[in-house]
Order: sequence, then structure tokens, then C-alpha cells
Amino acid sequence: MLDGKSILALITAKGTSEGLPGKNIRPLLGKPMVAWSIDVARQCPYVDAVVVSTDSEEIAEIARTHGAEVPFLRPAHLASATASSFDVVEHAINFYRTEKNPTFDYLLLLEPTSPLRELSDVNEALERLVRTPEADSIVGVSEAVSAHPAFTVAVSPEGYLSSLFDADGKSGHQNESGVVLRRQDLKPAFFFEGTLYASKVSAYLEKRTFYHDTTLAHIVPKWKSPEVDDIYDFLTVEAMMRHFPDRYPAS
Repeated sequence: MLDGKSILALITAKGTSEGLPGKNIRPLLGKPMVAWSIDVARQCPYVDAVVVSTDSEEIAEIARTHGAEVPFLRPAHLASATASSFDVVEHAINFYRTEKNPTFDYLLLLEPTSPLRELSDVNEALERLVRTPEADSIVGVSEAVSAHPAFTVAVSPEGYLSSLFDADGKSGHQNESGVVLRRQDLKPAFFFEGTLYASKVSAYLEKRTFYHDTTLAHIVPKWKSPEVDDIYDFLTVEAMMRHFPDRYPAS
């Protein structure tokens, strides 16, 4: 608990993946990738229950081995490519309400595909959310440094570049005189990444999303933001972990 508020940590891990088959259990510095998220959740002093939602018995067994609860196997329709994140989370919340009967005040969602998160990220985000009464949720974001949206363009069917920003043809990285701005002159922009998602349970069920006008930002550095969708992402994450052995000790 945190300030008297109970917190459910939910880790969602499907058994299939098109981009990188078996990625959730792929060995990463000596342990399955999903275990990195489980370990962080279990180390958090504020979390009351660590639950893995999966459709795979193999993932379920690995999760139990690493100390997580797996009180159900996710129904097949919630493990399909068309299943929404909301439906998966709602299923877990409703299971606890009907089968286990505890009521959680806050939900912390950790995706196995963002194993670079650290305990400090989780602790700081939960503390800020619970201690900011007017906020309903908090999500991880990272600054768009190398690909600032002002430098993005569209390509027409004829193959010409066109601006995504101004109707008069000036791109987002030009000032009113058409002078190209330096990246340092641009207003910082941030992109959604997957380090963490947390919300009041009541607000999440009502709004059906973590993203709205009462969502706080938990800013993480660029090196911590990669999400594993394919082999390139996996090797990037593995390289970062090897670069910071004190932060991510190998098993």
C-alpha cells in the first residue's frame, strides 16, 4: 500500500508474437524477459499483488517460478490480435472482484516488452500519482530528441515532400520567415513509451484509457525507452543492459 491505497501490479504477456516469436520468455541476460518486469513489481514496497495475465501455460509457469500470481489463464479471445489492452486489463480487474474479492485503489500495468524500467521508475511514478489527488493516471514518456516531430514530413502520391504542420507549406522546423530552426530552438516534444502505466482503478474503468487530460508524465531518458517488438529492439535492450551492469545484473 501507499498512503493507505492498495495497488495491483498487472503484467500482460501473450504467448504469441509476430515480430519476435517467443519474445516474452526469450532469455535476456540469463532470465526470461517477462521476469524482469515481475522482479521490479515484486521489489516495489507499494504493490499489494503481482499478477501475470497470459494465455500461455509456459509463461504462467515461468511467472510463478519468479514469484508472481497467475490465478487464471487469459481466454483465447483476449489473446488475439484484435483484443484491446482495456479488455485485457478489465478482465483481470473483474476476476479479482468476483473471484478473489479484494478491491484495489490503483492499477500498475507493466509490459514485459519494456525491461529497462527500474524500481526507481515505479516507486517515483506511484508516489507522484497517489500524492497528486487531481491526477487520475501517469504514463511513461521520453523526449523525442533524434526524431523531433517538427522534422517529420509526409510524402505525396507523386513522391514530393509535404509538411505535416502548416497549410502554407512551411514545415514545423521553420520560423515565420522560413528560416530553418536548430533542434535546440524547438519546444521539447515527448512520445509515449512503455516503461509504465498507472491509474486509479475507478478512473481507468470509466475512461477506458490511461491517456486523458488528468494524466501525468513520468519522463524517462532515451536509452531506457526502447520497447521490444522485433530482434533489433531486443538486441538494443540487451546492449543497454550490458552497458549498465550495476543497474541490470545478469543472472
